[in-house]
Amino acid sequence: SPTSAKKKRSKQAPAPAHDDAIKKPPFRGGTGGGGGLYGGGRRSLSQTQQQYQFQSSVFTMEEILKATSNFSPALKIGQGGFGAVYKGVLPDGTVVAVKRAKQRMQNPHVDVEFRSEVKIMARIEHQSLVRFYGYLEHGEERVVVIEHVPNGTLREHLDRRHGRFLELAARLDVAIDVAHAVTYLHMYSDHPIIHRDIKSSNILLTASLRAKVADFGFARLGAGGLGHGEDGGGGARHVSTQVKGTAGYLDPEYLKTCQLTDRSDVYSFGVLLVEMVSGRRPIEPKREMKERLTARWAMRKLVEGKAAEEVLDPCLLRTGATATAVEAVLELAFRCMGPVRDERPSMDDCCRALWAVRKTYRDTVSAMAAAADAFSDRASSSSASTGTTGDFCPM
Repeated sequence: SPTSAKKKRSKQAPAPAHDDAIKKPPFRGGTGGGGGLYGGGRRSLSQTQQQYQFQSSVFTMEEILKATSNFSPALKIGQGGFGAVYKGVLPDGTVVAVKRAKQRMQNPHVDVEFRSEVKIMARIEHQSLVRFYGYLEHGEERVVVIEHVPNGTLREHLDRRHGRFLELAARLDVAIDVAHAVTYLHMYSDHPIIHRDIKSSNILLTASLRAKVADFGFARLGAGGLGHGEDGGGGARHVSTQVKGTAGYLDPEYLKTCQLTDRSDVYSFGVLLVEMVSGRRPIEPKREMKERLTARWAMRKLVEGKAAEEVLDPCLLRTGATATAVEAVLELAFRCMGPVRDERPSMDDCCRALWAVRKTYRDTVSAMAAAADAFSDRASSSSASTGTTGDFCPM
């Protein structure tokens, strides 16, 4: 609720005085005259100061070039709307991702997106958000240095580009990680943050298949009174802004009114849930017309009672536990994509709903496994007493 959200946020440190300042929580490194990650004359803060102040992490061009071997093509690991991404290594051995922005001639909005990403990432810290290390702004160069997450994007895993597909249990874990991350942005950061680009290619997976939300180039600070059903004490509940986002994930109400709220992220999350269950992209232009908009098609199948048999990713095993979980996830997605934004759940509500789905799924799978083990034990005992081999299912 808005009241509880305000209480939670009041425990955080006060927001910086100037929103335009690019700042970062103090680096948890050693103290000393060098300061920062590299030394070389950066001003350090006393321990007392570090508890209450923020410290910028500004890299030099020399440091970035050294970390990436002069932006070696061999270290290039990705390409996006912002620019190229390189794998880099800091002097202390930390492996990082170095995002190098396109030049202004290629992207006239590069400065806006760069400063937005840096300002937002400097404010946040959560285990399901990529970590921010610092930035470079030098001449035409705009560089953001973030945590390197080595296991590719969620979309790549749904496309089975990493040699194996995600089981339903792993997909539920990922959905919950993303829900926790976006809940943090909306409710627990020192000021509400709206991501504006929640999608599968912006979700990175670790080696243990845990999710980290990335790419804050479109993120915006939300209205101070973000919440469901109130204005949070007289303040505006939305931010009027130019529409940004990705086709297929965009909230139609935001697209129509240019009024951005946290429920626009909720809508995108609903689309993402359908994508995770079905394996399909939000827009499938090569399919027949009635199946091109995946979310609309999936919702129709849910209403017809055919979600488990027709919407479920063909790679996933069809069991009673899977069918129940898929229907519950799609019902949540249906609520997230409601046409009236005030009737959509909050991301905190989504967390709770997904926790319940995962618990039910795990309990059902465990019960089925226990029943199968008991049957196997009885079959083994029976075969031993009769002298049969116990091979009931021919290969």
